[in-house]
Amino acid sequence: VRIPREFELPGQEVVIRKDGDRLVLEPVRKFNNIAELLASWETIEDEEFPEIEDPPIKSEDIF
Repeated sequence: VRIPREFELPGQEVVIRKDGDRLVLEPVRKFNNIAELLASWETIEDEEFPEIEDPPIKSEDIF
């Protein structure tokens, strides 16, 4: 994708994503180590995951 110089992004790579009707280009963020990568991830709150009923599997006599 060619963009005007005034909108030039740092680096050589971008992430392209769609946000509704918009096309968003963001520079690829480089990390020096795995600790930086993990620190950049957002934490997920427990309340975002619904409780799922998961009863134990009934054993079957297969012989």
